[in-house]
Amino acid sequence: MMRAAPGTRRRVLLGALAAATASFPLAGLAQSILQTPSQTEGPFYPVRLPADQDNDLVAVKGAQGIAKGEITHLQGRVLDANGRPLQGVRVEIWQCDANGHYHHPADRAGADADPNFQGFGHYVTDTDGSYGFRTIKPVPYPGRTPHVHFKLRLRDAPEFITQMYVAGHPGNERDSLLASVP
Repeated sequence: MMRAAPGTRRRVLLGALAAATASFPLAGLAQSILQTPSQTEGPFYPVRLPADQDNDLVAVKGAQGIAKGEITHLQGRVLDANGRPLQGVRVEIWQCDANGHYHHPADRAGADADPNFQGFGHYVTDTDGSYGFRTIKPVPYPGRTPHVHFKLRLRDAPEFITQMYVAGHPGNERDSLLASVP
């Protein structure tokens, strides 16, 4: 679930990233756990990971100021198909900045990249499967509704990739990648 700063709650469709089990080899899939659908990595996964790749995407080490946009606290849990927390999962996120620009050489967006936005971060889940990021509320850009990309990595398991969307955003109905989710 994506949680905004106190007083600015936002509902977000996450599928059920907390139950991201589609690619993790687990026995006895429980039908009561909604599995997060796998989605494309997209063209803008970082070519080179930034030097600053912690879980705070709004403050870049050595940069002056903070990222443009609405600061948002994104939190969740990674669970197996039986609802048990998965510790040690590397959760990576990446997204465009408030100008709709990814920190990627193939992004030809008209706006300049925000130098105060990290664009990529990671967090390794705790014993209760939890993770957390400080980022900005995702924004739309031409052809896409607001979203955040997720990649989950667990030792000896295939990586799992999905995207998170803002519930109720008017662009959701026109986004072909979101429409492809069963």
